[in-house]
Amino acid sequence: MAYFDILKISSSGMTAQRLRADIIAQNLANVKTTRAANGKTYRRQTVLFETLDRRPNFKDILAGYTNGRANGGVKVSRVVEDQSPLTTVYEPNHPDANEEGYVSYPNVNVVQEMTDLISAHRSLEANITAFNATKAMIAKAMEIGK
Repeated sequence: MAYFDILKISSSGMTAQRLRADIIAQNLANVKTTRAANGKTYRRQTVLFETLDRRPNFKDILAGYTNGRANGGVKVSRVVEDQSPLTTVYEPNHPDANEEGYVSYPNVNVVQEMTDLISAHRSLEANITAFNATKAMIAKAMEIGK
């Protein structure tokens, strides 16, 4: 695998984790939103990842590393709504209360979101470390060539 392939893989991971952190921040910002833009109660958003396939080079095929496919990083395939039940609270004076006095709050758990944010941050750090290590290897290789 070439150095630039490693850089592409790390950068795709950084991009995906940045979007994941943005979605988590959106969830945290809407933790008490009882009416979203669509008029319904906000639902927690989650990010789904999938691998980016790169075309394997001839050396990979000969070495038997792949079955015609090689990992080329990660991408966000889509952002989906969490379908777990909403939290209902008895607040008869709330403007969004139903006829029985219950208000539906988002299915956002602050502890879970903070845990996911830490995970996204650690994944981002790992990709940055791999990216910087690869840059250092490229720099050393360039020095050898002098």
